[in-house]
Amino acid sequence: MTYGPHQPQFNAPHPPPVVIDVGGDAKVKALIGGSVAGVIGVMTLYWSITGQVTGGSGGSVVGVVFALVFLSIGLLPIIAWRRLNRPRRLVFDAFGVRWDDPQGKPWAVPWAELSGVGISRTKQRRVQPADYILRKIMVRLDLFPADPGFRARHPGMEHLWEFHTVKNGYRLPLGSNPKYIPVIEEAMGRFRPAAYLGIKDEGFIVGLV
Repeated sequence: MTYGPHQPQFNAPHPPPVVIDVGGDAKVKALIGGSVAGVIGVMTLYWSITGQVTGGSGGSVVGVVFALVFLSIGLLPIIAWRRLNRPRRLVFDAFGVRWDDPQGKPWAVPWAELSGVGISRTKQRRVQPADYILRKIMVRLDLFPADPGFRARHPGMEHLWEFHTVKNGYRLPLGSNPKYIPVIEEAMGRFRPAAYLGIKDEGFIVGLV
């Protein structure tokens, strides 16, 4: 079918957005970690009180201290529940990229204002032959502005400017979930493939914003 001069033409619908629920993932991980630490703390405390820890009274004291440390770790998700329960989503759509953070520092950037978007990550280190994991993979989203006036137009992103080792750009820490990487790559391929810079392996940094 072809459109004549008086026939309406309709734009193709935009592809659906790609959404990464960073807040939800962080909450689940914190709850799992806190629960495991709490169980270890309770069991160690029980063994210490009932005399099942070797080393006599000295071993029992050490066991109690060890148990209290793990119980404290187990309580951290409860103490920080308000922060953990804060909704945080990274959204890619036809408009651009946005950080959906109603209780924090939200921001939104149109594609036209970005010269490039990349992923930086740490490498997971292991010690042989024990194969002991020293650190997890940490994932960060790097955004590079297209013009010098970007910073003035987006003051809400100032806390991300040249964060850690990125130069002339912004870095958003996303935590230790490597599954975010293919999702971001799919989003960039869907909405702005020409601006995607790929993956860069760098040094270690922790935390979320």
